[in-house]
Amino acid sequence: MNPIVIALSALIPITIGFIYYHPKTFGNVWMKSSGLTEESLKQGNFPLILLLCYLFSLFLSMALTGIVIHQNHLYSVLMNEPGLKEEGSALFNYVADFMAKYGQNFRTFKHGAFHGALTGIFFALPVIGINALFERKNWKYTAIHVGYWTVTLSLMGGVICQFT
Repeated sequence: MNPIVIALSALIPITIGFIYYHPKTFGNVWMKSSGLTEESLKQGNFPLILLLCYLFSLFLSMALTGIVIHQNHLYSVLMNEPGLKEEGSALFNYVADFMAKYGQNFRTFKHGAFHGALTGIFFALPVIGINALFERKNWKYTAIHVGYWTVTLSLMGGVICQFT
């Protein structure tokens, strides 16, 4: 993992959120479908909200690393095998050779964005959809949030895959 890329990609949800939920984009529709008002949004400790959003975004960035970078799976499969970290061992040489040949395969922004979008559809949609069903929220509420997370996770996945 590249901690600088992880830290920077964790800023994407906040940045996209400012744009996506702005009144000139989806902000007014979101507030109406959520039952919020501008006055209610002014309540709360906004610096703490942003800090926690960034912390949770760091978690997302770390999780997306395993989703968008396929080479990580080789290490997870072999992590307990003797010789993996012993320079000169047969397994060490095998992994080094494999990574030399295939370590850069599928390491593009486009590929990471694709897996980020899939994450939005196959993880964010079910989680948000289930919550919305029990909260008795309408379809518009679900679509707004799933759209935000799909765009956000696509950009995060693209950045992580390209630059990690």
